[in-house]
Amino acid sequence: MPHLEVRDVVARYGSHEVLSGVSLDVDRGEVVALVGPSGSGKSTVLRVLVGLLQPVSGSVRVGGQAVDYRSAGQVRAIRNRMAIVFQQYNLFQNMDVMRNVTLAPIRIKRRDRREVETLAVALLERVGLGQKLHAFPDELSGGQQQRVAIARALALRPEILLLDEVTSALDPELVNEVLDVIRDLAREGMTMILVSHEMAFVREVADRVVMMDKGQVIESGPPAEILDAPRTERAREFFGKILRH
Repeated sequence: MPHLEVRDVVARYGSHEVLSGVSLDVDRGEVVALVGPSGSGKSTVLRVLVGLLQPVSGSVRVGGQAVDYRSAGQVRAIRNRMAIVFQQYNLFQNMDVMRNVTLAPIRIKRRDRREVETLAVALLERVGLGQKLHAFPDELSGGQQQRVAIARALALRPEILLLDEVTSALDPELVNEVLDVIRDLAREGMTMILVSHEMAFVREVADRVVMMDKGQVIESGPPAEILDAPRTERAREFFGKILRH
C-alpha cells in the first residue's frame, strides 16, 4: 500500500482549473520530485495535500485512510502527518530561532515544552545551526533561514515532508547548504515530495521524477529514464531546453 495515494484530483483557483485529474503514489521512505514548467501545477499539488486549497474532486489517502478536505478536523489531522516548507522562509521576525522552531509544537500541538525544546536543539544541530539558537532571522543568511524553516517543519514530526522550491529564493552560493540537509533526510528515509528546478539535485536525490504540464502528470519514472530518455514529445522539449547547458 502506498504511503500517499492521490487519485484524479481536480483543483481550481476561481474558474481556472489548475489541476486536471492528477494521480500519483508515494511509497514510505520514497523521494518524489515534481518537475515541469512554471504554472504546471507542481506547487498546487503540495497546497492541496496540506489543505491550503480544497480539491474539487478526486481522492487523497494517507496510510490507506481517505482525507476529507471539507472537514476542518481532518485537515488538522493531515497537518499532523505532513509538513510543508515554502520557497519563502516565513519566519517570525520578532522571534529567535529557538522560538520559531518550537512555537507550533508547543502552542498548537500542546506538546511538552521541555520535550519540544530538546528536539529543537537536536534538529538545529542537525541542520548546522546549533550555534544560532538565539539569533533572530535578520541576523541569518537566506540559506540559514531556510534551514531554520526545514527544522521548524521537522519539529512537527511529520510522516511526509513537502518541499516547495526551497532553494529558488537563495543566492547560488547558498543553495548547497540547503540541499545538503535534504540529502541527509533522504538518506535517513524521510518520505518527501519536492518541487525543484535543480535538475542535477533531482537526479541525485529523487527515487522517482514526476513531470507535470498544464495541470496534468505527463510522465513518471526513475530520474535517468525521465531526464535522459523521456517518452513524450512535451517532456523531450522541456528537458531539451533546461538540460542543454
